[in-house]
Amino acid sequence: MTVIHIVLFKFREDVSDSHKETFVTELRKLKDLPCVLNSRLVVGGPSISDPIARSQGFQYALLSYHKDRKALEEYQASDEHHKVTSTYLWPFKEDVIRFDFEVDGEDGSSVLPIDNLVNPGGNE
Repeated sequence: MTVIHIVLFKFREDVSDSHKETFVTELRKLKDLPCVLNSRLVVGGPSISDPIARSQGFQYALLSYHKDRKALEEYQASDEHHKVTSTYLWPFKEDVIRFDFEVDGEDGSSVLPIDNLVNPGGNE
């Protein structure tokens, strides 16, 4: 199983564009961590959703791939991740949404059937 990690970021209005650019630059460096599968980590933004209101104010997104849940935990616990979030995100954020899920295979092209998500072991 491959774990896909998605995070949406919304900064406070008083946060400068320069700060946001630095955050994105530093966040992109996390792709070099060994717990990121094949360096598959993408950071995008600002949102180009149309109408922009559909973005609900979220300005940037991160998408990363990890071999398994353990690798995602390693990513979250890494010194590099902690440095980026504690220096450039947490003191400046308005809101953050995180969503993680598993897929079959490394490419993430095959999502698990809904039955596996609702009832992972197949037992009632």
